[in-house]
Amino acid sequence: MSEEKIDALVALRSKGKFLVGRDRIKILEAVAEYGSISKAAKAVGFSYKGAWDAVNSINNLLPSPAFVTKAGGRSGGGAEVTAEGLRLIAMFHQLEARVSRISSIIAEEGFEGNEDFLLWSVGVKISARNVFQAEVVEVKKWPVDVEVTLRLSSEHNICSIVTNDAAADLGLAPGRKVLALIKSSFVDLAPADADASSERNRFIGLVTRRVDAERNSEFLLDIGGGKTMTAVIPRQKAEKLKIAEGMRAAAVFEAQNVILAAD
Repeated sequence: MSEEKIDALVALRSKGKFLVGRDRIKILEAVAEYGSISKAAKAVGFSYKGAWDAVNSINNLLPSPAFVTKAGGRSGGGAEVTAEGLRLIAMFHQLEARVSRISSIIAEEGFEGNEDFLLWSVGVKISARNVFQAEVVEVKKWPVDVEVTLRLSSEHNICSIVTNDAAADLGLAPGRKVLALIKSSFVDLAPADADASSERNRFIGLVTRRVDAERNSEFLLDIGGGKTMTAVIPRQKAEKLKIAEGMRAAAVFEAQNVILAAD
């Protein structure tokens, strides 16, 4: 028997959309063990920011959160993996065990006769910081473009505007599952009480993180329902707005800047 081994990496997908890989599962498992995002990050070799980004990305793509903070917040409380998160971990390991058996067969017998195994989907990495799994609830067609209303959760809808050709290519219709992508640099911030009469995509959230660099500032907002949104704005504007961690703010973006993707 051959002793050759093939390391098969699993990328778990939900309705055809990339959801989680081995690194993110390790973070969730560490949070379940330690009850702390900082301890979990240290245990698996992630930065604190990287660990938060990983679990927030999972939450944005699940119907209900896999990860929540306990009373007291990020510094005074703790963190825990929900029942949804535990099911995700178990499902991932079941798939990983199955793929491991498949890789063993390929290592022992080669690819001939096992071509179907090569059709397994692989995960992709996306540069956009805001990636949400969404469902199309309404499609309004106009002569040049199409206005699409997307449901992120029971609390959140997003409006996207795409061309008629793009809508046809993606097969956009009520009930269609898609990914909605918004680059963080396309997301602007405004005071939570600012006039919103002309804004279709406006989400009020709690600022849970602010990181300042020489030119830009990055903000992470908890917009509720287990969803988070990242915004990057000029440092000068951030100072003028005086938005700090623990404050409420509005994340705003144009419908034309919402990119849609579908399988």
